[in-house]
Amino acid sequence: MNANLTSALIKRIFTVSFILLLLLFFAMVLGLSEGSTGGGFSAIWRSLNPSNADDAMLASIIWKIRLPRVLVAALVGAALSSGGLVFQALLKNPLAEPYILGISGGAAIGAIIGILLGLSRFPGVNLTAFSGSITTLLLILLMASGKSILIKDALLLSGVMVNAFCSAVIMFLISLTQDARLHNIMFWLMGDLSSSDLHQVGILSILLLPCFVVIFRYSNIMNILLLGDELALTMGIHIKRVTLILLTTTTFMISATVSHCGLIGFVGLVIPHLLRMILGPDHRILVPACLLGGGAYMVFCDLLARVLPAQGEMPAGVITALIGAPLFIILLKKTAS
Repeated sequence: MNANLTSALIKRIFTVSFILLLLLFFAMVLGLSEGSTGGGFSAIWRSLNPSNADDAMLASIIWKIRLPRVLVAALVGAALSSGGLVFQALLKNPLAEPYILGISGGAAIGAIIGILLGLSRFPGVNLTAFSGSITTLLLILLMASGKSILIKDALLLSGVMVNAFCSAVIMFLISLTQDARLHNIMFWLMGDLSSSDLHQVGILSILLLPCFVVIFRYSNIMNILLLGDELALTMGIHIKRVTLILLTTTTFMISATVSHCGLIGFVGLVIPHLLRMILGPDHRILVPACLLGGGAYMVFCDLLARVLPAQGEMPAGVITALIGAPLFIILLKKTAS
């Protein structure tokens, strides 16, 4: 009987993953083919076999500009959606999202300081943002140290206090900025993927892929944690160690993501909710679904951020908020009804 259940679970995981992988592939192809300098699926084919100077220019745009941006968007979406899923399981709170513990605020302070110091986007601002988020993580772990790390309200309250303090510091730093750096700060705070390149793809892949593996490794344990701490203890799960591992891994993952692309909201809140409604509560299915589905969603949102404005482009975080907020309200109403 157990073997049949395991076989059925594996089959469902592969089926769901295959469908969402096709969706991600379609989103990435669409992201490569559409843009202000030429669109359509034929553009990708022409870029593979350039016959003139225009096709050579198009090939350079597709493979050196669009491809890194599409890959970064997929990694960012996967990280934010899976991060939201983990926090919702750890905190037993369906409204939890990747930035709930104040990591985004720490990263924002670090990024703003880097921008004000005149550092380059990569690696200067990325490093200062990452340092700010890791400092915030250490502060939260210090505030919720000992047994209080097992108390979900203690973690939430620590995150709320850190977020409030970081918001005040951010407003103070913005008030001191009077020149063109203010535009760079606002774009970073709204989430921007325009500076993506292959170096960032490589760095993000190295940082995020091991985190994805760890989260999937603990997917069944998250199922047990949702059933209650007493049951988890009777099944031999060391709750404090598991909480610390998942909390640290997910926060590190979100820190790496935010330091590269800024604050992109609602992805980690909406995608886990949507997939949970469709696929059920089993995290062994939800983790790969969030990785692939979140990646596809982020690629679509970034594509809209590139093609909707008549001139230039808008931050990707604006699109995720415009789509995510109404969608989340709809999901809440369906859940309540």
